This record gives sequence, structure tokens and C-alpha cells, in this order.
Amino acid sequence: MSSTGTNKFEKRLSRLRLYTFGAIAAVALVAIGLSGLGSPAANAAEDAAEPVALLPAPAFELTDTMGQTHKLADYLADGQTVVLEWFNPGCPYVKKYHDGENANPSMREAYAFAKQHGVVWLAVNSGAPGMQGHGLEHNREMRAEYGIDYPVLLDESGTVGRAYGATSTPHLFIINPAGEIVYHGGVDDTVTKNDQPSGNYVIAALTQLMAGEAVHPAETAHPGCSVKYAK
Repeated sequence: MSSTGTNKFEKRLSRLRLYTFGAIAAVALVAIGLSGLGSPAANAAEDAAEPVALLPAPAFELTDTMGQTHKLADYLADGQTVVLEWFNPGCPYVKKYHDGENANPSMREAYAFAKQHGVVWLAVNSGAPGMQGHGLEHNREMRAEYGIDYPVLLDESGTVGRAYGATSTPHLFIINPAGEIVYHGGVDDTVTKNDQPSGNYVIAALTQLMAGEAVHPAETAHPGCSVKYAK
């Protein structure tokens, strides 16, 4: 990335951090202690000087729209890195990345990069019955319509979403083979459908992880629809 592109990326990152400060603060209060992942840094140098503590990813076992069961423990036992993408097919922020040929390409590019390097990618829908984007048949149909070839897991109780502190769709988490969350946030630095991404956070994080480096940034803003948990 050129210096001009880098400056643009950093400026937009700063804007996004301010935009979602309240949401990220809420995540910090989640009972499992994901606050240990760190808080948004106003100063990137200070953030780099103090590496974020890594906490274990909560275990889960969920079934996807095709009836297949997925256990985090199984993937970790195979030494795999796992990406979780919180998903709601009815959310405009999700449609921004998945709906149509003119969709923002960042999610598809990040998935293609992950697949190329043997990284497991799973979408998770924590929407409760009766809420936007809920339902086995609906998610099965929308997965096909969006051309998603990775599994969409259903978490109707919201247990897994709440354990991870997922607050929006999309909201992504990267889990290393040791079972630690090394990144959570957005796939890129866009807010609206018309914004042009100036970088891809997930590809950058996976690249650093595969190189044996600490992931930075380990946390970014993730504008989106609220996860439609049961009331």
C-alpha cells in the first residue's frame, strides 16, 4: 500500500473508532472477559507498544443450514485457524458485502485469501426466532442467493454470539490454532455502501498471523446492524 493509501486508511480507521466507541465499550463488559482484547486506541504507536492480551475463544458446537455440526474444538485439534463472521442476511451492512455483483468485494476477497491458505471460515447467525434474518430455510435460501460457499451456522439462542461479545452484523473474529482470539472487528474500514475500502483488516491480520507476528490492529470498528438476540 502506498504512503498516501496508508494515510487514508489510518484516517478512516480513526474516524471509525470514534463512530463505534460506544459499541466497543459495550463489548468490553461481556462476562467472558473479551475486554482483555483491548480498547480502541487513539494513538497507534501506543497501541503497538502495548500488545493486546489474548484470551481463549469460547468453545461452541453449532449446526449449519445443511445439517452439518461444527465444533471449534475439532478445528483447533487439527491445528487450523478459524474466522467467524457474524451474519444476518437481511441486514443492509451484510448485503453491502454479499448482495450482487456490485457488492463491496472485501468480504469475498478475505474469504478467498483464507481459503487459499487453509483457514476455516464460518458464518454465524445469532438471530432469534421472529427476528430479522432468522430461520433455517431463509438462511439456506439466502446463502445460495448470495453465492456463499462456506457454512452458515445457526445460533438461535444467542449463546455463542453473547459468549463472543458479537454486537453487530458483520462482526468478525479470528481464532489462532492455539484457540486464542487474535482479532475482532470489521473486514475493512468502510461504513456506507458507497465507501471505497482502503485496506482489508482480515487479510492483514491473517498475513501477520501466518508470519508469526503479533496481529495489529487486533481490534477495529465494525459498523453494522445490531445482532438480533432474543429479548
